[in-house]
Amino acid sequence: MRRPPHGHHRIGILIADQGGVFRLGLKRLLSLEDDLRVVAQAETPPQILAGARSFHPDIAFVQSELAGEEVLDGVKRQAPGCKVVVMASSSLEEETPRFLEMGASGIISKSVEPEMFVKCARKVYVGEVWAPKAQMARLSGVGQPGHRQTRPADTLTQREKTIISYLTQGWRNREIARQLSITEQTVKNHLRSIYDKVGVSDRLELVLYAIHRRLDLPPIEPLERSA
Repeated sequence: MRRPPHGHHRIGILIADQGGVFRLGLKRLLSLEDDLRVVAQAETPPQILAGARSFHPDIAFVQSELAGEEVLDGVKRQAPGCKVVVMASSSLEEETPRFLEMGASGIISKSVEPEMFVKCARKVYVGEVWAPKAQMARLSGVGQPGHRQTRPADTLTQREKTIISYLTQGWRNREIARQLSITEQTVKNHLRSIYDKVGVSDRLELVLYAIHRRLDLPPIEPLERSA
């Protein structure tokens, strides 16, 4: 389904997958939308980084086999603001927290209905996290028997809200620590406190909680890159 462009900007997308047929199919699918455009394709980690550097995409769909830590870090360095969505062909539920910890903004199964890629691109572009349905449903069970009680977030400190802001943008603990001039252990301590205050169990639940509850979070500064 087509939709008008976001103002004068079309969402630029990089597709990285080892399968040429899959890349072509996804490119054709996304190109049907007025607000999306595929700016680059890649099939190896060096090509991914080169594409990010040359075309500065808004979204990078990256095959899970190519989405190593160095690649995700490299995409952020080459194209600040680019959000990575990992495409996986295996079971996703156990992989999601790991990729989010690495800085991804979402994870999507390569076997989903084609229109889900379009919806995913649009959601991630505006700052939402894309996760498998089983993961997204975890918040809907909050407060039910067997799940930790969700508590009001009004006890969160300003520093804790700032850390949540960074998490929702896919920042990793060490990046947050460097940006705030604190230790990585201090970031972890803050996260444990946040988990306890709002009644979630892990990083994924916290990000989904912040989005679904529309927490009033402070804006964050761009990531300071080392020379």
